[in-house]
Amino acid sequence: MLSTPSPHEVVGGVDTHRDTHHAAVIDAVGRRLDDAQFPATARGYEQLLTWMRSHGELTRVGVEGTGSYGAGLARFLAKAHVWVVEVDRPDRRARRRHGKSDPLDAYAAANAALSGSASGTPKSRVGLVEAIRSLRVARRGAVKARTQAINQLRAQIVTAPAELREQLRGLTTGALVKTCARLRPAAQGAELVALDPDAIVSAATKTALRQLARRHQHLSEEIRDLDRDLQPLVQAAAPELVALSGVGPEVAGQLLACVGDNVERLRSEAAFAHLCGVAPIPASSGRTDRHRLNRGGDRSANNALHTIVLSRMRYDPRTRDYVLRRRAQSLRTKEIMRCLKRYVAREVYRALPRDLALLDSP
Repeated sequence: MLSTPSPHEVVGGVDTHRDTHHAAVIDAVGRRLDDAQFPATARGYEQLLTWMRSHGELTRVGVEGTGSYGAGLARFLAKAHVWVVEVDRPDRRARRRHGKSDPLDAYAAANAALSGSASGTPKSRVGLVEAIRSLRVARRGAVKARTQAINQLRAQIVTAPAELREQLRGLTTGALVKTCARLRPAAQGAELVALDPDAIVSAATKTALRQLARRHQHLSEEIRDLDRDLQPLVQAAAPELVALSGVGPEVAGQLLACVGDNVERLRSEAAFAHLCGVAPIPASSGRTDRHRLNRGGDRSANNALHTIVLSRMRYDPRTRDYVLRRRAQSLRTKEIMRCLKRYVAREVYRALPRDLALLDSP
């Protein structure tokens, strides 16, 4: 027999934004009690929690955007020993039917937490893994900027004067960057005006190539500095994960950032596979028994598993034997890689709990 909930129990919901959070409170049977707006500051978090508790015994709070605007509030509520439930944004069909506003979204978050349709535990965002995630944000930005710089440099060479293009043709990326960084234009700034048209173009092109090459070098140095900071953190957080075949500090850091410090929020290996987008989705009908590709989940974590699979397909004898066996069964390479991703997810999940449990030990 189900127990009757206390009439004084209440559930909260929060629609988070950059500068303000809109909160709502409902009772144990879903009736709306009140809603209010609070600043997204430390003082505002205290006011929000005090206001919710003034309506009764607060059992849980559904929070939207626990990975972005709601991260600070989720951390505060967790420290106050409040059960925080991660709530997804309402789908478009529900919003077309019920409308869209901050109070409506806050009440929807509270209803999702009460009904159990939202039951995910947000990342704690404290400890080594959060430090790794922060450093990886800077590293990922530097890598993207460096790739853009070398692409711009190569595009500039295509339209460069013939003698300059001949000088730089056929060079590897490293040699090209070093050569361009040492270019010396005939003139710069106002001095360009005194040159003939061909010389102006040559000097300006050399200046552009030199600046792009030096930008590439600066970003490479920045990436090396970040790698020096990241490597000991990743090794301390997940020594068993890094020890797996095909897993380096970069891949391990991405997987850790996907999971978070509180790995216990993932109830099973299947939950981790679903989070990484490698859990096959049934697509059977009648006599047809098949599964289709899962395009959901964390795509960065999926990419990390893809990197591991590529490495193992090239260097791991066990994986190469598996690939040959599956090809003999008429499976395509993409289908084989999907199977391997699922197997790798199982290995990674088995390594994570033992690694992350060490962080909480005294």
